Amino acid sequence: MLTQQAVILCGGRGSRLRPLTDTLPKPLAPVAGKPFLFHLLSQLKRNGYTEVVLLTGYLGHLIAEEFGDGSTLGLSITYHHGPEEWETAFRLAQARPLLKEHFLLLYGDNYAMFQQERLEQKFVHFGRIGCLTVYPRKARANVAYTVEGDVTTYDGTRAAPGLNGVEIGYALFSREVFSHFTGENESFSKVLSRLGEARQLCAYSLAGEYHSASDLERLKITDAYLRPKKILLIDRDGTINRKMPEAQYVTTWDQFEFIPESVEGMRRLAESGWTFAVVSNQAGVARGMLTEAEVWDLDRRMVGALREEGIQVIKSYYCFHHWDDKCSCRKPEPGMLLQASRELMLALENTWYIGDDLRDCTAAWRAGCRSALVGHSENWQQLPPEERPQICCDTVSEFASILLSQ
Repeated sequence: MLTQQAVILCGGRGSRLRPLTDTLPKPLAPVAGKPFLFHLLSQLKRNGYTEVVLLTGYLGHLIAEEFGDGSTLGLSITYHHGPEEWETAFRLAQARPLLKEHFLLLYGDNYAMFQQERLEQKFVHFGRIGCLTVYPRKARANVAYTVEGDVTTYDGTRAAPGLNGVEIGYALFSREVFSHFTGENESFSKVLSRLGEARQLCAYSLAGEYHSASDLERLKITDAYLRPKKILLIDRDGTINRKMPEAQYVTTWDQFEFIPESVEGMRRLAESGWTFAVVSNQAGVARGMLTEAEVWDLDRRMVGALREEGIQVIKSYYCFHHWDDKCSCRKPEPGMLLQASRELMLALENTWYIGDDLRDCTAAWRAGCRSALVGHSENWQQLPPEERPQICCDTVSEFASILLSQ
């Protein structure tokens, strides 16, 4: 890792969260039974960060009382407190002596499906002062950036032409960023505007959604997103049922043969409260071997048969495109997993995808999801290190034993 230090701006009053923030700082707003800041700190720990600097302001003493030195989370937390009147750039500048050569900067009210290694790869590739995590959209955007990740404009007024993304924090900086500070009590967005003009920013484009605790409505959505869910994503052919020979597809129910160890493993997981969502490529439709309606009929029969075994499949996602279509949903692309995240409110970094193909592992990595490779576990070394599955095993039943023992 380039750095193990993260800095979180959490000094604002949070007026859009009133009356909640009349007595509580925004980072302590309750989300899924924990303070919002707890989820950010836990995420940083999972991504390998060990040191966190909290830049507190309004009711900052309550944040320090809640998290202390961070040892209960396996982190080392340092606090730098200042008046709530300090703007974000001035607050960051005052904490400069605490900061390492490189640091990750977060906002205390945004939560995204962060992938540290991809951000660092962009930062190193471009050699800029800062690399922003950007959510692609044109409405209320403040960043213009290329497909490769070159930031051409940052506009805090959101009025410049060509803006196509919004910066959400999770930004990696070198200490050289302070050469663009004025010493005035100003917002960090003005610093980013100057860095944009100097062409000293690059961008990592976020694959999935981001969520916020900035107002009461968004807080409610974020609460639903971060609540733990016992939903497993699972491939179909080769994982639930036996795969047909290469270049052939299951086209009739007579050809659909469940793998006994898979059903047994899914049943045991279901008995512990887990449900399933199927995610599967079905290029046989594009190749004219069966229709979409026939795929959905097979799905209906499969779901019904599994229900009789006590296994609940709550949703199925199929890509019907040909591999030459270059779609965003056909694995190894992450589109179906990201769709499942949106529709099922899944935090993918806490979600497993079970599959039998190396493309399943790659799709999971691109979506920010954990992966389990079953049936062909000896092939995992063919993948780049970052794409390799967290669990390799021979059967879904074996995966169930591992998961249920955790």
